[in-house]
Amino acid sequence: MVVSQSALNVEYCEYNNEHRFFHQNINTYSNLAYFFFGVFICEIARRDFRNQSNTHLNWLQRFPMLSFLMGASFIYLSIGSAFFHASLTWMGQRVDMNGTYSISISLLFIALYHVFHSDNWSDTVKKATLVAALLIIISFYEIHLLVPSSILLPVLILLIWILTAINYFQFPKERSVVLGLLGLFLIVVALKIRGLDVQKVGCDPHSVFQGHSLWHVLTAASSFCSYAFFRFSAKNTVANPAYPSRSVGT
Repeated sequence: MVVSQSALNVEYCEYNNEHRFFHQNINTYSNLAYFFFGVFICEIARRDFRNQSNTHLNWLQRFPMLSFLMGASFIYLSIGSAFFHASLTWMGQRVDMNGTYSISISLLFIALYHVFHSDNWSDTVKKATLVAALLIIISFYEIHLLVPSSILLPVLILLIWILTAINYFQFPKERSVVLGLLGLFLIVVALKIRGLDVQKVGCDPHSVFQGHSLWHVLTAASSFCSYAFFRFSAKNTVANPAYPSRSVGT
């Protein structure tokens, strides 16, 4: 397969051992973090789907397919990123980036759903929303070739955090500011560590401690915190017409 530009430029610190099945062991195995959170979110979605008769569900619990999309995006990224770091191929890099965008787009749709939510959302509207999200994720497989990730990804992240902040001020008693700030803090730290890894600061190509592998773990945790911000209410509350049937929903 065609070797990626990342491999040719030695973008990451970990040594590219072409004689091994996994060219970058640590950067490959660290993608298990995405897989773990993906399976966990899919299990949450499965329980929400089976619990639809419960009258004390928050909005995301009432739309379990969005959670399934989020969980599937995590698993997709875990496979795509592992494939990339194991092979360091151009195709692997494209799938890796599409997986990254799939998580961002899933979070963006979750945030949009909460900011502009209406009790009149029918099953048809929800299905159309899910299809739209999937089509956009697929389209980004080509879009990311036209717009640099250094522009496209920050724009998506910024939109997510703007909508997250809006939703917090809409329902401050229902949102955990700790989860919101933790998600933001982790992504900022992850970006810094990734930058140091690319710049080869403190780089040891043969070490089991790699900055990019830590990037995988921190971004997985950050994305899960952002999801949990919407999925779990801050505390039990009585029903409110502006935010009906709210609960912790564990």
